[in-house]
Formats: sequence, C-alpha cells, structure tokens
Amino acid sequence: MTVQPIRLFGDPVLRTPAEPVTVFDKELRRLVDDMTETMIDAPGAGLAAPQVGVGLRVFTYRVSEEEQGHLINPVLHFPSEETQDGPEGCLSIPGLFWDCRRLEHVVAHGQNYYGDPITVVGTAKLSRAIQHEVDHLDGVLFIDRLDPETRKAALAEIRNAEWAGLTPPVVKLSPHAGIFAPGSAGRGSTA
Repeated sequence: MTVQPIRLFGDPVLRTPAEPVTVFDKELRRLVDDMTETMIDAPGAGLAAPQVGVGLRVFTYRVSEEEQGHLINPVLHFPSEETQDGPEGCLSIPGLFWDCRRLEHVVAHGQNYYGDPITVVGTAKLSRAIQHEVDHLDGVLFIDRLDPETRKAALAEIRNAEWAGLTPPVVKLSPHAGIFAPGSAGRGSTA
C-alpha cells in the first residue's frame, strides 16, 4: 500500500464527474488499499478516488472502528428528509471547516472491490461522510452545499490558506499508471 498525494481545491479533477468502474481486478484492489492508507494517514473520515487523481466512482470511509470500508459505483437512497447540521471539512481543503446541512440518514448501494453487491446504511457522521464522498464522485465539493453567506466566507478563507495556489502534486510513478491515471488512454481515464 502506498500513501498517495491528495489533490487540493482548484485541481480540475475535483470538478470532473467520475466514471463507473467496469473492471474489478487487482489494480482496483490496489487503488482501494492505497486510498484507505492515504485516508488514514491524512487523517480523514473519507476519501474519493478523484482526490488522488483517479476519475473512478470509488470511495473509502472510516468514521469509527466499526464503520469503515469502501464502496464502488454508489447509488444513494434517503429514507427520510430529516437533516443534520454540523462542521464539515475536506482533505482537499485542508484545515478548514464550516457548518454544512446534510440528510441524517442514507442507504448506499454499490459494490465491493470484487464486484459483489453491498449496502451501507449510515446515520449521523457516516451519513455525512457517504454524502460528502459521493459528491466528490459527481464533481461537487461540500462548499457548494453551504448557504450563500457561509460559502462566500469559505472562499475567502480558501484564498488565504497557506496551501492555496500550490502546484498540484505530480505522481512520477503510479501503481495505476496506464489503467487509472488521468489523461491516459486506458479505461477510466479523465481527459
């Protein structure tokens, strides 16, 4: 497993909708393992593939020892309209947090890295993490969900962050090169 560089706010890959996974092979399992290692190292409660420069519908999560895993090609269902408000952050917007409204409960259907169907039921923090990561897969950042006044303040804080404007990381050798690397001609590439 290898810790991967996390793409920061402003990197176009974060605004590009991810492609569905169609091949469940050892490269995909390596990607999930690398993402899990990267998420834990950061540390974070979730990490979507676009955050490591891979345009596939894959995310990992870990909100507690009991609530951790990954989901591929997720589809969300919301059993109620009950909402929660609370601080939310993002590994691609490091060190900054703002209150964000999310739905309290979510049921996420998808696949594991072998292609087997799985369902994850989330409430509270797990629900927030799942919604946040699926937003990443759709090219949406959580700051897009903030009320207009908070969003304006958030963008000002981002502009003044010490990491703002840094050159996106360059991965010289990726274990996913040729298959998952953005810009490659292989399956799952994002142009």
